[in-house]
Amino acid sequence: MVDKITDTNKVIIVGKVVSEKEFSHEMYGEGFYNFELGVPRLSDYIDILPVTISERLLVNIDLVNGKYVLIEGQLRSYNRYVNNSNRLVLTVFARDIYEPKDEEIDELLKKPNEIFIDGYICKPPVYRTTPFGREITDLLIAVNRPYNKSDYIPCISWGRNARFCEKLLVGDHVRLWGRIQSRDYQKRLSNGEIITRTAYEVSISKLEYIENDNNRQKEEEEAVETNI
Repeated sequence: MVDKITDTNKVIIVGKVVSEKEFSHEMYGEGFYNFELGVPRLSDYIDILPVTISERLLVNIDLVNGKYVLIEGQLRSYNRYVNNSNRLVLTVFARDIYEPKDEEIDELLKKPNEIFIDGYICKPPVYRTTPFGREITDLLIAVNRPYNKSDYIPCISWGRNARFCEKLLVGDHVRLWGRIQSRDYQKRLSNGEIITRTAYEVSISKLEYIENDNNRQKEEEEAVETNI
């Protein structure tokens, strides 16, 4: 369960391996691989999520297509330079992997996709409505990790959360719970070609605004000092 606030970025996902693992990179003599995990929603839709994992976690596990695994880790971001522009790339960075027993799978699939992040608004929120009238606010959350690095995680909030998030300011501190989802979209290139890409984002189910650590408090204090 991702209920306890023990980390600023915690992910637990359960699903089937749906791709072969491919070598990604090596760091300090440790090899890392990428693969995709099909994680089901309650609606029967399956999110195809990218996972990055160390070779040291795969000593006793063979990642074959169709195998169920449970991944614990973090949702991380990095910039990839493609076609003269930077793209934000997201991946679930595995810290542990577990191969559940057959009798455990049904219970684990009741909550197969959970994420908790604790971070800061780093871009003005964008409020919009869908053609069906659903209210959505897009957020970009900066989540700090050691060695002066940060992950930038796109998030979407719905309904009353969307109306609340619309008023958040850059620098506001929030904690949120939800799930990671994949979404296909079409993009028109400069040559007129239309390609299909996949975006990854966190769909927010619960959000906590940290009132004593935000820009508003600082701005209000500055306003009071100015008026004295």
